Amino acid sequence: MELILREYNLKLKHTFTISRESIDFQPSLIVELKSDGFSGFGEATSNPYYKTTVPVMMQDLEKIRTIIEASDNETPEVFWAKIYPHLEHDMFALCALDLAYNDLYARKKGKKLYDLWDYSIDKNPMTDYTIGIASIEKMVSKMQELPWPIYKIKLGTKEDIAIVKELRKHTNAVFRIDANCDWDVDETINNSIELKKLGVEFLEQPIKADNWEGHAAIFKHSALPIIADESCIIEEDVAKCFNHFHGVNVKLVKCGGLTPGKRMIEHAKKLGLKTMVGCMTESTVGISAIAHLLPQLDYVDMDGALLLAQDIATGVTIKDGVISYSELNGTGVTLI
Repeated sequence: MELILREYNLKLKHTFTISRESIDFQPSLIVELKSDGFSGFGEATSNPYYKTTVPVMMQDLEKIRTIIEASDNETPEVFWAKIYPHLEHDMFALCALDLAYNDLYARKKGKKLYDLWDYSIDKNPMTDYTIGIASIEKMVSKMQELPWPIYKIKLGTKEDIAIVKELRKHTNAVFRIDANCDWDVDETINNSIELKKLGVEFLEQPIKADNWEGHAAIFKHSALPIIADESCIIEEDVAKCFNHFHGVNVKLVKCGGLTPGKRMIEHAKKLGLKTMVGCMTESTVGISAIAHLLPQLDYVDMDGALLLAQDIATGVTIKDGVISYSELNGTGVTLI
């Protein structure tokens, strides 16, 4: 098996702002694995919050190139377990590699990933579209630029309720709110009451990730369901979220790929938690991998490629929130 690493700097359509940063470009690593005439593709992006960069990911993968390339025809679960001890310090790199291996494995089996997993795609959820923090006028303009059935609205300003009230005047779409850890406990509980009146479906990670006492208080008193993001990173975190959140948002780059992501979703469902998978700002390579988990999800946020000025791959397509799969096997990805 051959390992190929490619570095990209993805240009965004608009400056993307959340409570802790603004970006115009997103560095991204694409991993390709080649074997027996087939190629599998995976992706992970840089992220200052999780202290990961593309050069470091590439360096970490190069260190174990021999181990990676000596592996072939193992199941993704066996491959992940073998590689994990070498990359447990760099889950983003592990994710890119795991996505590529799952893609390659399914292509060699002549199946789409969801078929390989025996998932039915009949009742897939729709994806939201994210509106980053900006002036109210700019946020309204972004909604008008792309009318959508579900919007995820980034908040964490002094005018959060006013923003949602104004946005509500311009659409009947479902709203989801992501404060990216920027509120406090009382603010979250009070905001939940007002936001419920404005047609908000749930709140995502309103307070800091390690404030478990605060999470428990919000869980008891919030008028809206609360979904964990920054508080649910790896497999062990799912159990911690029980009785602290109503659901979990699994990010593949944070947990190390599809292989552990599937396990996290299964665990969450057994605990009665709502299941969601979210994306970073990434290309269709990463987004297409997420799509194969849709049958197991209550919610999904996989709009990352829609935020790009120019994509680097083809794969799944998204129109009006509805995801359509590529005709190709695996994740269905082709680099442009």
